[in-house]
Amino acid sequence: MSHLNLPGAETEVGELVVDNCRCSDGEVEGLSEEFTELEVLSMANVGLSSLAKMPPLPKLQKLEVSENAISGGLNALVEKCPGLTHLNLSSNKLKELSSLEPLQGLKALKSLDLYGCDVSSLDDYRERVFQLLPQLTYLDGFDQEDNEASDNDEEEEAGPHGDDGEEEDDEDEGSEGEEDEVGLSYLMKEGIQDEDDDGDYVQGEEEEEEDEDEDGDEAAAPGQGEKRKRDAEDEGDEDEDE
Repeated sequence: MSHLNLPGAETEVGELVVDNCRCSDGEVEGLSEEFTELEVLSMANVGLSSLAKMPPLPKLQKLEVSENAISGGLNALVEKCPGLTHLNLSSNKLKELSSLEPLQGLKALKSLDLYGCDVSSLDDYRERVFQLLPQLTYLDGFDQEDNEASDNDEEEEAGPHGDDGEEEDDEDEGSEGEEDEVGLSYLMKEGIQDEDDDGDYVQGEEEEEEDEDEDGDEAAAPGQGEKRKRDAEDEGDEDEDE
């Protein structure tokens, strides 16, 4: 028989796995009623033939006792673990549907595994078990419509909130991206306007220079005319002298 190395503060333990440890006369050494906070317990392949000697575990929600030799006595679970939601009895020696009747007292039971038990080979097995235990949602990992179960209900419930959070993050990132894009567009528009303003300024300067040149030409034209006039007068004077 293997001895369990259990922590001293048993009352604080929420999950305990003792798979492949050997039990003695239906008891697993070290597992006692001091585990008042225990919510998950796994005792696969420990040689159990009955659950009658299990200690009271009022907060236990998930119990794994697959690959044992349990053939009945499931009423002990109703007395000791009334809050069970998940029960794995696969690969045990349960042969008749009547051996499952005590599980009707587990009102919170949602998932039951009987794979590998003789009872699972009965005609209309699934329909009969769901009829016997109407509180069940999943039997051997599938619901009545053959939809596969998630790993656990907690993940299923947390999933939508997690998705909403991701969507919110995506929306926030999208908003930031849009703000960045708007900012870049604004800067680009500002740059284009600045270039246009500079172009207008240069063009204005060029127009002013052209106007000055034209004025200069016009100013120069009268001077040339006056020179021609003086030359003509000088020629006239010479003709008179002759």
